[in-house]
This record gives sequence, structure tokens and C-alpha cells, in this order.
Amino acid sequence: MPLPKAELHLHIEGTLEPELAFELAARNGVKLRYADTEELRKAYLFDDLQSFLNLYYELMAVLRTEQDFEDLADAYLARAAAQGVRHAEIFFDPQAHIARGVAMGTVVEGLSRALGRSEEAHGVSTQLIMCFLRDQPAESAMATLQAARPYLDRIVGIGLDSAEVGHPPVKFREVYEAAAEMGLRRVAHAGEEGPPSYIVEALDVLGVERIDHGLRCMEDEGLVERLVRDRVPLTLCPLSNVRLRTVDVLADHPLPAMLDAGLLCTVNSDDPAYFGGYAGDNFDAVRSALGLGEERLRELARNSFLASFLEHDEERRAGYLAEVEAYEFG
Repeated sequence: MPLPKAELHLHIEGTLEPELAFELAARNGVKLRYADTEELRKAYLFDDLQSFLNLYYELMAVLRTEQDFEDLADAYLARAAAQGVRHAEIFFDPQAHIARGVAMGTVVEGLSRALGRSEEAHGVSTQLIMCFLRDQPAESAMATLQAARPYLDRIVGIGLDSAEVGHPPVKFREVYEAAAEMGLRRVAHAGEEGPPSYIVEALDVLGVERIDHGLRCMEDEGLVERLVRDRVPLTLCPLSNVRLRTVDVLADHPLPAMLDAGLLCTVNSDDPAYFGGYAGDNFDAVRSALGLGEERLRELARNSFLASFLEHDEERRAGYLAEVEAYEFG
């Protein structure tokens, strides 16, 4: 049985495995430019974030109907559960779908059907976080936020993703202020390829409660001290960092130094179909490459539940934490 954990940095569109991509393409009459799943899987090698995003958005073309989104989420939840995930806070990118003529309701209703039965079917509790594409205008993000109003009973928070460099958090100040007024939780990608100053902006301007990635905080000693003092969680994605060349090899990942500094780090899979592993695979990889012992792994699992948006259900969170403490490593 795998170590119990929460997954807090997971893009549902990034769980689209080649086999499901071809299945949905056939269902919807979409022609992919790859001969078969083997050829497509070879394309899952990237030079940087942008080369990944190009393929990521291209393959979204197969997602058309509520059933497609339901099948996508259900496949992820089954894989996640098998790797010990007990709670998942799942990102989705509505702008990328709306731009293709797929309505917000189609996306949310389809995802919600899978998430609604996740505890019964997979033993995984879930929450849904709507992300904005930072390389699109802030006006588009605001329009997307307004379009989500009928579905806010199923959306716990907002996030900010896609190409980071050249798109500082301050660009989305008004959107985040509006989301805060709606009672939505706030997170943002920052400090993956962008500078440490983007992390500071995300905290000070957007009022985020968690930083997604945040690797480059280590370049700013004062920022590290602040993140430690304020217990700001960082949702790290080690295999993603290697695939996108943020870190050359996993053995060079700063995770141990970040934990030694007292940072509240979590380990997640990001876009697992593209980056070579789901949540448990990431835990296994850092254990092997970084020599993390059992107590460090237990700390990462504990952090994942502490960093989650489960304040409304402290009894559930306490139960998950008890599972972590009782876990016996094989």
C-alpha cells in the first residue's frame, strides 16, 4: 500500500494519456497528426515549458463533450488512488476550452460527475481549482471568472498557469481581487521559470495562499525566511522540473535544501501523462535520486494535507494525517 498523500498541483488536461487521446479523437472525429500512441508518446519530450505547452494545447482538441471530461477525470482519479492519493485539488483551464468553442458548463459538469463519485469509486476526496492562462489578457481572465459564477458551488479556488516569463502576477491584480470578494481560495504558479520577484508579487499583489512551484525562492534568502515564517506552502513537481529543464537531473533538485530550510514543501505530479509519472512516481523518484529517508517522505505527505484547502473539514484532514503517521514503510 502506498504512502497516503494529497495532490495539490495537478492539471487535469495534463493527465491525458496517449491511449485516451486516441480514443477520444476517434469518438469525436478529430484527426491527430500522429500515426499511433507510440509516435505520440515520443513527442512527450520537451526542451522547455513552451514546447510542452504547444503539445498540451494541441491535444486538448480531443476534449469536446461532458463525457470526455468525465472520462479524463475518472482515469486520473483511478491512477492517483492506486498511488496513494487520498485527496486531490485539481486544476482546469477553461479559457483553453472556451477558445475552442467548448462551454464552461460542459467542462465543469463533466469534471463534476467524476469528482462527485470519486470518494465512493476511488476513496479520493476532491476539490476543483479554476486556472487562468497568464499569457492571455487579464480581461479574458476576468470574463472567465464571471462565466464561472453559476458553478462556484463546485469551484473552491483560482490559480494562474501557462507561460510564466514576461507575465508577472501583477497583471491579474483585479481578477484576484474579484475572486477574493467571491470567497474563492487563491493560488498561483510563480518562480518556476520566472524570477523570485514573481513569488513576492503573487503573495503581495494577488494575496495567494499557496505558491505552485516556487523553486526559485532559493535565490532570495529573505524570501525563504518569509515563506518559512508565514508557512506558505510550495507545491513542487520534481519530475516536471526535469522534463522542462528547470533542473538538469533529479539528483540536483533543491528539495532537500528547501526542507532543511524549513519550507513547507509538497510533492506533486503537475502534468503526469507528459512528465513521466503520477504522485506516487514523484515520491519514489525523489526517494531514490535524493536519498530521502522515511521520515522525510512522511514529512512531505504530512505537508500535503496541511497545505490543502480542507479547513472546512478538519476531522477529515485529521484522519488523513493519522493515516500518514500510522503508515509503515515496506
